[in-house]
Amino acid sequence: MNETRKEIAVDESELFRQLEYMHLIRQKNDEYESETGKKKKFYSLAMGCQMNAHDSEKLEGMLDKMGYERTDEEMEADFVIYNTCCVRENAEQKVYGKLGWLKHYKKDKPDTVIALCGCMMQQDTVLKTLREKYRHVDIVFGTFNLYKLPELMNTRMESGETVYDIWQEHEEIVEDLPSIRQFPYKASVNIMFGCNNFCSYCIVPYVRGRERSRSVEDILAEVQKLADDGVKEIVLLGQNVNSYGKSLDEPVSFAKLLRILNEVEGIERIRFMTSHPKDLSDELIEAMKDCHKVCKSLHLPVQAGSTEILRRMNRHYTKESYLETVRKVKEAMPDITLSTDIIVGFPGETEEDFQETLDVIRMVGYSTAYTFIYSKRTGTPAATMENQVEEEVIKDRFDRMLDVLNPMIFDLNRKMVGKVVTVLAEEVSKHNEDVLTGRADNNALVHFKGNKDLIGQLVPVKIVDNKTFYLIAERV
Repeated sequence: MNETRKEIAVDESELFRQLEYMHLIRQKNDEYESETGKKKKFYSLAMGCQMNAHDSEKLEGMLDKMGYERTDEEMEADFVIYNTCCVRENAEQKVYGKLGWLKHYKKDKPDTVIALCGCMMQQDTVLKTLREKYRHVDIVFGTFNLYKLPELMNTRMESGETVYDIWQEHEEIVEDLPSIRQFPYKASVNIMFGCNNFCSYCIVPYVRGRERSRSVEDILAEVQKLADDGVKEIVLLGQNVNSYGKSLDEPVSFAKLLRILNEVEGIERIRFMTSHPKDLSDELIEAMKDCHKVCKSLHLPVQAGSTEILRRMNRHYTKESYLETVRKVKEAMPDITLSTDIIVGFPGETEEDFQETLDVIRMVGYSTAYTFIYSKRTGTPAATMENQVEEEVIKDRFDRMLDVLNPMIFDLNRKMVGKVVTVLAEEVSKHNEDVLTGRADNNALVHFKGNKDLIGQLVPVKIVDNKTFYLIAERV
């Protein structure tokens, strides 16, 4: 118990320090505004997963508290921050491309501050490249110390030098940082950080560290605060939410956490991601079945259908055990929809292995599949495996997989035509201002005519048409 109190004291002390830096920078920005009549502006870009997006909400909240105004135009910004991803190589190349452009921009506007953070910054090869080729970058920090942004900005202002602050491991979780949510009616909530799985193709455990779970009390307090603020839907985030609670002094299962959050008044929907098949327990299936606020949609990444490829991926389950888990889930919740991640062309994948993946797709019947061509990531075991699959073969398999998936998704959505579902209206369509878009309980994307005053509300609609990747509905 004393250790827990010490950790809380450290968190509160660190939060206080950063709030002091925020106050100092706010004073400077207020002085700038009074002298020039202009507010300083920031541009923020989050790349990669939902966890990065949620991290950026906190970064943006801190910048707002420091007196910066958001802009969607990089060329207007006084402060530019990229929250980077390193899961796929093209994400890294996108960052380098933007940095090359910013080098020219900064010549015309030398006071612009450029900051980089996130997973990509945890790699030594990236840091070496930045120091050698991108010296116009002002602040570089990683995944473990996002909360230090105000302090790093203050150090940059005082020293005029580039600030590198990369931690190789996590020290503490700092609670109650300010945040700017993208939507007022739904929010993401980190329940844990890091990953212990070490899939052979994935760099995440090396850049986000080992699993650390937040306490039930801190999560519950955040969710209650969101409910009081009018949030109706929460998404619980973690690299593997199914293993939540194992690192706590008094372990709590993810199933129990769901039951606790299901009782929070004001919250009407609960989603979560990502689930690792090896840790999806019978207890969790029962909790999903019993909790009326938990949406009946489950993201369960299979990655591959071949047991041999799964072994090489270090996934710790087989084709048969995965299908058995799916059977249990569907038996408990017949109307549930399943989505997945699939990698095509993993080293050593044969045509027979690929056919096993198609077999799983047909047997499960996914509502959505996030499909990826295998991307070699330096620093992962898979990068040095023998029998790397030729690019032409991978592309052919990828196309054939989509030929199986897309008709299946169409048929699944066709069964919804004529049904009445409840949709959380999220935003006005980008193509028609009279049309709203939102998600049904099963995560289906639905478009329907409606006034923007409905945004943020749960609206009953009748599905009238199927467009494969989204549905058309009418209000009832």
